[in-house]
Amino acid sequence: MIREVIILAGGLGTRLKDTVPDLPKCMAPVAGHPFLFYVIQYLLKQEVDRFIFSLGYKHEVVEVFLKESYPSLDYTCVIESKPLQTGGAIRLALGQAKDDHVLIMNGDTLFDVSVAALEKFHLTANADCSLALKPLEEFDRYGAVVLKADGRIISFEEKKYVASGCINGGIYLLKKESFLSQTWPEVFSFEMDYLAKYCLQEKFYGHIQDGYFIDIGIPFDFSRAQQELKRFTFPFEGVDNTWTLFLDRDGVINVNKDDSYVFNRKEFIFNEGTLEAIARLSNLFGRIIVVTNQRGIGRGLMTSDDLEDIHAYMRESVVADGGRIDDIFYCTSVDNAHPDRKPNPGMGWKAKKKYPEIDLSKSIVIGDKASDMKLGRNLGAKTVLISSDRYKDSIDGNEVDLACSSLVEFARYFE
Repeated sequence: MIREVIILAGGLGTRLKDTVPDLPKCMAPVAGHPFLFYVIQYLLKQEVDRFIFSLGYKHEVVEVFLKESYPSLDYTCVIESKPLQTGGAIRLALGQAKDDHVLIMNGDTLFDVSVAALEKFHLTANADCSLALKPLEEFDRYGAVVLKADGRIISFEEKKYVASGCINGGIYLLKKESFLSQTWPEVFSFEMDYLAKYCLQEKFYGHIQDGYFIDIGIPFDFSRAQQELKRFTFPFEGVDNTWTLFLDRDGVINVNKDDSYVFNRKEFIFNEGTLEAIARLSNLFGRIIVVTNQRGIGRGLMTSDDLEDIHAYMRESVVADGGRIDDIFYCTSVDNAHPDRKPNPGMGWKAKKKYPEIDLSKSIVIGDKASDMKLGRNLGAKTVLISSDRYKDSIDGNEVDLACSSLVEFARYFE
C-alpha cells in the first residue's frame, strides 16, 4: 500500500500574485483554509501517512502552518536553496523517501482519485511512472495525453483546443530506483525533461479517473475553488448542541503507551493541544462521552479503582481547561464477543439509554483504531479517524468519514 507522498509546494504563484500576494501558491486561502489543507486532507483519507514537502518560496509560511495545524503528522520538509523546477525538486525530495514507489502531487492541484486503484494499475503494468489522468471535454488550457489501448503513454500534446481527451492530473506514482538511475542536471522540468522526453523509451502509463479536479493556478479557478471546496472541508452538516461526540481514549485524548496500558495518573499524558480542543468542542456538542476498551482490568494488570483514578484525573484536567466530559463508559472484558467491547455497540447503547436525548444519527465517533470506525458504523454514527501508524494496516477506508491527524485538527473545523 502506498504510504508516502512528495508534495511539490514551492511554487511562487506568479499568475495569482495580484489575488494572493506574498504567499506560496499552495498557501493561498480557499474557503477558510490554505489550499494545502485540502491536499493533506485528501491524502489522509487515502491512508497516506508519510509526507515529504518540497518547499522553496517563503517556505517558513508552510512550515509554521504544518507545525500548528498538523502537530502529529509524520512529515519532513526539503527546502530548495534556489528554484530547481519540478524535476530538480522531486530528485532532491526523493533523498528523503523510504519506499520503492512514491506518490507525487502538486501542492496547487486537487484531484480526487483512488490512490489504491492507481497503485494496482502501476504495479500490474510494471510502470516506471504512472500518471492519474483526468478526462475533459472542450479544453485548451492543458495539453492532452495520448495513450495506447493498454494505457501506455505515447505522447504529450502541446496545448491546443481538444474536443475530448485526457490531461495530466498532476498525480504521479514513480518508481524511485528507475528515476534515480538516470543522470539529471540540478535544475530540470519533470514534465518536459522526463515525461515528454522519455515517454517512448521509459514505461509511462496513464490511469484514467474521473474524480473532482481543480488547479488553482489562474484567478478564475482560484475563485471557483472558494465555493467548490466548501464541500471538502467538513462532511458533517449542521453540527450543533443536538449532536453527541463519542471519544476513544488512548491515542485520541492521551498518548498511547506502546504495547502496554496506562496504569496510573502519572502515566496518563495528554496529547498536545487536546485539552484546548476539548474545551472548544464542549461549546458546540451537547454531549461529550468517552468510550474505551480497558481489558487491562480483565487481565488482572490493574484494578477498577486504578482506572477510576485515571479518569478522575482526566476529567479534572479537562474541566480546569474549560472543557467537559459528560460521561465515561468502559469495557474491561477480554472477550471480543462481549456486547460492550468495541466494535460491538454496547457502550453506545448504554449512553443512549442513560441520555435519551442522544440521536445516534447525529453523533460522531472519533478514534484511531478499526474498532472505533466499526463502532461508529454499528451505531449508525459518523466516524473520524485519528491517523496512526500503529493501526494503519487494519483500517477500512470505507468506514472513515473524515481523517484527521489529531483531535486538535478536528476542533479547528469549527473555528
